[in-house]
Amino acid sequence: MPATAAAATIELGTTKSALVAPVCPPNVSSSQCTIVLTRVTALETLRDGMAYPTKVTRAGRIVAFTVGLSNLSNSKSTRNTYIHFLDQTYGGTAQVAVTVLRQVGKRTNWRWQVIGTSNFFHVIPYLGSVVQLPLETSIEVKPGDVVALTTPTWAPVLTIQQPTKRFAYRQSRSANCNNPPSSSQAQVTPKSTGTYSCNYPGTRVEYTATEVTYPSGTNPVQ
Repeated sequence: MPATAAAATIELGTTKSALVAPVCPPNVSSSQCTIVLTRVTALETLRDGMAYPTKVTRAGRIVAFTVGLSNLSNSKSTRNTYIHFLDQTYGGTAQVAVTVLRQVGKRTNWRWQVIGTSNFFHVIPYLGSVVQLPLETSIEVKPGDVVALTTPTWAPVLTIQQPTKRFAYRQSRSANCNNPPSSSQAQVTPKSTGTYSCNYPGTRVEYTATEVTYPSGTNPVQ
């Protein structure tokens, strides 16, 4: 019988912690509830103790991603107030995309180059849910690449107060890490390089990426 070369579908970033729509912990005030990601690219470096959970191990293409989005508030009026404030403060309505990164230089320099990025999705209609978003154009990936989550504005995608030795992520910036960025530092330009010095242990970014692998490990279209 002839050998069969089959593609596979892999959900990058999946661990035992299921994706959820983030909520503020009961002991945290709304002013201290840092569940909103703003104007950056976020790369999960540790999830359930797994280093770089969205790292690619087989060549293929990213065809979709899934993201958990907080409802912000159970009160419609309060939610609308929050949305208005976030829109005005961070340059527009909530949007997300995925960015494929490849590390450059020494690992300890935390520098990553953009290999590809998806189209942006406006996600206000999906607040309070976990939603899968298919890409308009798939992104080619190779082993060693990682998939990050990007927002040019804001997105409520962070679950906080997690065990610091089991969860962590980094942002695409290198200074003033304790405050939101004053301008967009999201990585969206192909071949651009960014430094991910801002580290946030104890926080989980609620996203995964769907990859369809090449049947024999290499792109059949040249």
